[in-house]
Amino acid sequence: MNMKKFTRLTCLAAAAALSVSASLVSCGDSSTEYYTASQSHSEIIKDAAGKGKVGNWGLGNEYEIQALLAKYNLPTSYLSQAFDMDGFDSDEILLASAMTYNELGLVINDYEGGYGYGNKVSTIDMNDEGVAMLEDNIFCTKEFAKENPNTVKAFVAASLKGWKYACEHPEEAAQMVYEAGSSVSADHQKFMASEVAKLVTTDTKGQKVTNYGNIDREAMQQTLDLAKKYIKLDDSAASARLASMTLDEICDDSFLTGAIGEPEKTSVKIQLKWLPQSQFMGYYVAAAKGYYDEVGLSVEIVSGGGDIGETTAVSNGTVDFGVTWVSNLIAANAGGMELLEVAQIYQRSGLVLVYKLAQ
Repeated sequence: MNMKKFTRLTCLAAAAALSVSASLVSCGDSSTEYYTASQSHSEIIKDAAGKGKVGNWGLGNEYEIQALLAKYNLPTSYLSQAFDMDGFDSDEILLASAMTYNELGLVINDYEGGYGYGNKVSTIDMNDEGVAMLEDNIFCTKEFAKENPNTVKAFVAASLKGWKYACEHPEEAAQMVYEAGSSVSADHQKFMASEVAKLVTTDTKGQKVTNYGNIDREAMQQTLDLAKKYIKLDDSAASARLASMTLDEICDDSFLTGAIGEPEKTSVKIQLKWLPQSQFMGYYVAAAKGYYDEVGLSVEIVSGGGDIGETTAVSNGTVDFGVTWVSNLIAANAGGMELLEVAQIYQRSGLVLVYKLAQ
């Protein structure tokens, strides 16, 4: 991660001397303009989009950005964003995509890898804007679920127990992840854990969630509807499958309840979407606390970030379970995979657009 710190203090200090009643504040000789706290999200989005400075990575949550732009009757194009926040720091991007538990933490905080903006930034939340799409879930193939129902139930139950403990003890969970081979600093792991807990225990409407792993059909339907509108597939057969897809084809909440029988398969693997970090803390906690052992399972947690994506790894049998975003699962099934979500870990979108405030 780039170690660059916040370097625009002089510009922001100059902006602070100007009236906050101005809609935008120019900094120095550049054409860059920061926004005021009094501006509406509509004004900010339209301004940044008009300048072509709304950024996203294009990994499956660009659909939320496109839906947001369409909401304000704007073109749905966006600027390709790198995996750091340097483009935001240098003002190449005015509205930068950030996950609340990851990039936003780096923007705000001044620990290792951080940019140290603190309260000099604000955000636009996809949940508040009504364009949220659900992210991290647990999935397997439909065939595996049919042939190993007890294994699926056992794995889901133990994982959710791990998630419950992690959300109630985020600092301890962060330390477990760090000791398991963290990909980021201990300070960032702690920040991530506290923010991830919010996504697991709060729904898209801001209501408290206590039934961990719940598959909220209303939020899932919104995710599917937006996916159908914005996912573009070259193959005509895949496009047709996407257009006709229903919730029952991509998720099944029957594995969340009922008695757990003896697992048909006792040694399983779960493929994470990315490297070890608190984004996945529930699985590390379940392993460290012996929750998988309690239900008769030996579980290997496989890091992501390699050449094979999580949907492919599950589909081809390299692993038994995977963690992915719902949009990725939808696209994979449209392309011919037969995957099934069996638990929804994140109950709201973690995506925001972050922007700088005139000081």
